[in-house]
Amino acid sequence: MEAIEAALAGGPPVAIATVVTGGASGLDAGAKLLVRADGRTLGSLGTADADTAIREVAVAAFTAMPRIVTGTWYLSGSTATDRPSQAKEGAGEVMVQLFEAPARLVIVGAGHVGLALATFAELLGYETTVVDDREEFANRDRFPMAHRIIVDEVGPALDSLTLDASTAVVLVSRGHRVDEEALRHAVGRGAGYVGMIGSRRRTGTVLEHLAAEGYPAEALKAVATPVGLDIGAETPEEIAVSILAEMTMVRRGGSGARMSQIRASSGPT
Repeated sequence: MEAIEAALAGGPPVAIATVVTGGASGLDAGAKLLVRADGRTLGSLGTADADTAIREVAVAAFTAMPRIVTGTWYLSGSTATDRPSQAKEGAGEVMVQLFEAPARLVIVGAGHVGLALATFAELLGYETTVVDDREEFANRDRFPMAHRIIVDEVGPALDSLTLDASTAVVLVSRGHRVDEEALRHAVGRGAGYVGMIGSRRRTGTVLEHLAAEGYPAEALKAVATPVGLDIGAETPEEIAVSILAEMTMVRRGGSGARMSQIRASSGPT
C-alpha cells in the first residue's frame, strides 16, 4: 500500500498482480506480487514459474502504449496469455494493475493554443508543465492551472524534465525554429506522445533536418505531425480539442473513428 500511494503521488510506478482464481495452477486466490519498473519484486503468486511469467508481463506494462491500467492474464505453469481463447483448461486467472502518477503534458509554447491546451488538459486530469522563454506569456497569472511553468530556452528546459510513457510533449511555440529545437530535445526520450503543430510542408522540413542529423527514423516516424485529429479545427480552442483527442486515442488505444460508424459496422446488438 505504501508503494501504491507513493506511485500515485508521483513516485516510481508499480504494478500489482493479484490471483483471482487459482484453478489447477497451484496459485492461491488473493496472493499478490508487486513488480517495479526495474524488475524487482515483492511477494509471490505461489509458484516461481508464475512469478517469472507475470514479472515479464508487468515490466512490459510500464512502457506499453496504449496504457493498460488493468488487465487479466491466464497462467498455466510459466505460460501467460491475456486471451481467454488461448488459456489452457484449469489456468489460473491473475489481475495486473498499473499504479502511476497522473498523466503529464509538457506544452512548449505559451501562446493561444498553449493556453487552450493547458485549460482543457486540466479537465482531463493531466499534470501540465508549460515551457516558454517569454515571461510575459509564461506566468502564473496566465496559467493558474499549470503544475509547473518554466521560463527558459526550450533545450535546457526539456532536458531538465523526465519523459516517460505517461508523458505527452506538444510543440505549439511561436515559430518552427523553436519547435525544431524543442523536437531535438524531446524525440527518442521515451515520451508516450510527441506532437508538433504546423503544415505538412513545414513539419516535413523539420523532420528532414533531424533525420539528416542522425536522429533514429523510428523515433521521428512516431512524432504526431501535423498534430491532432482532423475535425476541421480553426480556433485555438478547437485545435486544442483536436490535439487532446489524438493524445487520448494514442493513450487509450482508440481508433479515432466516429462512434456512430463503429456502431453501424458492428451490426445490431
